[in-house]
Amino acid sequence: MSMSRPNTGIKAIEMQMGSFIVYPTLLWDEQNLVLVDTGIPGQLDKIRRLLEAEGFGIDQLTHIIITHQDSDHIGSLPELIQASVEEVKVLAHEEAVPYLTGAIPLIRGTTFAPSVHVHTALKDRDILPLAGGIQVVFTPGHTPDHMSLYHIPTQTLIAGDALNAKDGKLLSFNDYYTLDHPTALKSIAKLLELDIKKVITYHGNEVTHGIKESLLKIVNATINTSL
Repeated sequence: MSMSRPNTGIKAIEMQMGSFIVYPTLLWDEQNLVLVDTGIPGQLDKIRRLLEAEGFGIDQLTHIIITHQDSDHIGSLPELIQASVEEVKVLAHEEAVPYLTGAIPLIRGTTFAPSVHVHTALKDRDILPLAGGIQVVFTPGHTPDHMSLYHIPTQTLIAGDALNAKDGKLLSFNDYYTLDHPTALKSIAKLLELDIKKVITYHGNEVTHGIKESLLKIVNATINTSL
């Protein structure tokens, strides 16, 4: 790890997968290296290179947090577990656990995920003692098991697919890929309770400006159209 790196931190990493780009998130402290979401299957070497570019070895990975069950988030999870020298701990919301363990089929495509052991089933408002503190924010709607994460020290929301972004502007969820629109909107309204300085969206990267205004606009626009 380079000397100039802060002891605790967070960074979105850009991962090109064929025709689309996603932004998994790395968080770290002196003991732990955490990866949030893993891309589609077959990304192990790419993830290894991306970690190395940030000054980390893949063998330093201690935790993988999964925001939800979709294949572009869980795809390379089994490969990452297999590649680790020490056991990597897998964390997911309790609603996601049966999907990740292969107990029930994935919602999209109705196939079963390759079974992995989930070490910790998370609940809304849990605070993980990693990278200075990460709060679980249950944000169902996109899928019933979807959660976001709030990095307390930097006031950064890792939104997963609860929100999108384009050109630094925060946008609502993707209509087509979101299973339950009313629930997804309630989840966005819930985010207004947090003091957010930065949002990392899985499809669209980072937003640092006008976050509260954008969230209010998304929630209010939909309330008005449904009246």
